[in-house]
Amino acid sequence: MTAANPLSKQSPVATSALMTTYGRQAIAFTHGEGCYLIDSNGKRYLDAVAGIAVNSLGHSHAGFIQAIRDQVGTLVHTSNIYEVPLQSQLASELCLRSGMQQVFFCNSGTESIEASIKLARKWAWQKGISDGVILVTEGAFHGRTLGALAATHSAKYQEGFGPLPGGFLRVPYNDVPAMAAAINANANIIGIMVEPAQGEGGVQLPAPDYLRKLRDLCDQHDLLLIVDEVQTGNGRTGRYFACQHSGVLPDILATSKGLGNGFPIGACLAAGKAAGIFQPGHHGSTFGGSPLACRAALAVYEALNKEDLVGNAERIGRYLQDGLRASLKDCSKVVEIRGLGLLIGVELDRPCKELVERAREQGLLLNVTADKVIRLVPPLTLNQTEADFIISVISKLVQEL
Repeated sequence: MTAANPLSKQSPVATSALMTTYGRQAIAFTHGEGCYLIDSNGKRYLDAVAGIAVNSLGHSHAGFIQAIRDQVGTLVHTSNIYEVPLQSQLASELCLRSGMQQVFFCNSGTESIEASIKLARKWAWQKGISDGVILVTEGAFHGRTLGALAATHSAKYQEGFGPLPGGFLRVPYNDVPAMAAAINANANIIGIMVEPAQGEGGVQLPAPDYLRKLRDLCDQHDLLLIVDEVQTGNGRTGRYFACQHSGVLPDILATSKGLGNGFPIGACLAAGKAAGIFQPGHHGSTFGGSPLACRAALAVYEALNKEDLVGNAERIGRYLQDGLRASLKDCSKVVEIRGLGLLIGVELDRPCKELVERAREQGLLLNVTADKVIRLVPPLTLNQTEADFIISVISKLVQEL
């Protein structure tokens, strides 16, 4: 007699079986087309969230789909105990576009940060520093695993998960004198970890010379500059990596999100004195850099190059910011509109999370971060007509707020 299926009595969507780690919106999508998502009722939405800066090519990109299909039909996973030629190919592409020298592949942004922290500590250990401290900033978001969480500045993410790992010292963002003072006051500082623009922190942009001055501080004191490009990398800001706006080459660069267009992949890149530090056994990942993940990321980079999507992010991002400023110039609720490429924040003078639902009713998907900042991170394929729709909906909703 065949055993009964224990799942047969459950509903098709057994939400009670899921841990309640997300405050989900009451909507489910069945498919996507370009910059649009279509829900289970057939309604179309312009997607200005893009999986939170992940779907850089939008949805159902033909070249990306074909690459995934081809790779699934040949080889999905082997192991990092063997050569993975697609890893070498992708690492070369990333180094070419970033100026870095070496790459370690993992599966997510927080893993790329963890690898960066370990790499920095191994570098310091080889110098004889076993209790090194990394400077991090207020407003930072580096991830949710314990090491990345300890570097993150948010009580709401950290509460209830202590004791967190030590080895981090926090200073204000965009404050070079505070960095210098912290370095001078602590002989165990081994590096600075910083976001070129704070996405979760409310799309906060530092002074144009901020990264350059941090680079100079690191050079003067023999420290590592670690740049968190998990959200800002892979063309999002109108450069392949946001640190390139400042002409700065970090020692360690962490990235993920847009690298795989929705397929999980992360990368920790090293250059200069951080290169050559990791040796066999120092770090690893079972799934990191699988043939399928690398093929997905190579398809992303092929599209970025062939379709000039990095340039499009810069052009359409500027158009979108200019349009928002023009349409909201007389609105007293707006504190500031700021951004780099297609990472844009509209800061209001009041909490505005209600706009997420109201925009969705108008066919626009967006999110609100830091309570008062409308964050726009649409696909890099966004065109002018789609940007105009975003401008019209946001302008209307903000004025009515």
